Amino acid sequence: MTDHNSEREAIRALKKGAIRGLETLVRKYQVQAVRAADLITRDRALAEDIVQAAFLRAFKRIDQFDESKPFGPWFLRSVINDAVKMVTRRRETPSLDTLPEISLEEILPASEPEPEECVEQQETHRQVWEALGQLPAEQRAVVVLRYYLELSLEEIREEVAAPSGTIKWRLHKARTRLKKILEQTDD
Repeated sequence: MTDHNSEREAIRALKKGAIRGLETLVRKYQVQAVRAADLITRDRALAEDIVQAAFLRAFKRIDQFDESKPFGPWFLRSVINDAVKMVTRRRETPSLDTLPEISLEEILPASEPEPEECVEQQETHRQVWEALGQLPAEQRAVVVLRYYLELSLEEIREEVAAPSGTIKWRLHKARTRLKKILEQTDD
């Protein structure tokens, strides 16, 4: 059975009230969802809680899901929105000093670079991770949606329910701010 068919079967099972269908979806989307939420919240445990709650909500609201569309974007939109809401509710950006040391290699797929490249990549990943932490949650969210989940601007607009101009502005502000932060770390 193809991955797409197993997902459809899982959704059909959920719509019939069988929670066993959730297992397939968790296996397929949990890692990606936790990574996306973690990039926004900057708190791995909180990201895991957000994803767990999103899966339970997806189970409860599966009747609202349009089976003609892929499950992933529908589910990840919920995770991203919850992560942004959680950070916004906190009203404080955690200090970089209190964040756990997490390499982007835990977040992004790794290739097999040469040892020298590995050291350089680790430093770059650390700098990007720290720079992302300095962005407001809304800007982090669009960066994650665009560059991590590789959504188009139109898909992002649908995901965050904001006009295209707002999305472009947030991306522009995020890139500008990231560039400025990263240039300061090079000095």
